Amino acid sequence: MKFRRLTFTAMIAALSAIGAMIKIPVVIGSAALDSAPAFLGAALLPAPIAGAAAAIGHMVSAELSGFPMTLPFHALIAIEMFVVVYGFAKLHQRNHHLLKWLFAVIVNGILAPLPFYFLISPQTYYAITPGIFIATVINAVIAGLCLPAITKVTGKVGDTCR
Repeated sequence: MKFRRLTFTAMIAALSAIGAMIKIPVVIGSAALDSAPAFLGAALLPAPIAGAAAAIGHMVSAELSGFPMTLPFHALIAIEMFVVVYGFAKLHQRNHHLLKWLFAVIVNGILAPLPFYFLISPQTYYAITPGIFIATVINAVIAGLCLPAITKVTGKVGDTCR
């Protein structure tokens, strides 16, 4: 089973990297389709590994943009992405289907940019949040459309790689 988990982890990380190349125009930052595959990872992987795939996806997305908000800020965002997808995966595995989407959109789209209110300026938060929110919704819609097929193919809801 370890080989299967490694294979799914590599697949999700690779899909996150590919999604990172599909940019969503925002005022400042590197919004992309990097978290949709990580949300799908919630159906295949343990929560910590799905979260790690999200963090990797964000770092690839930021690197492809030239780290527009500096490496330390993007490291913070990668940690936030880990937390968002970890929480999403836990809610998915407990069959909280509506709550997991609300969690993902609110935490990633509104709360995750909040540190930049204090670290940079309130104006930065207000400038980046609409774009990040829209990117989060797009990622969630893509994952939401694909997740039923993933669940049907794997035959389980949650970690299939135990």
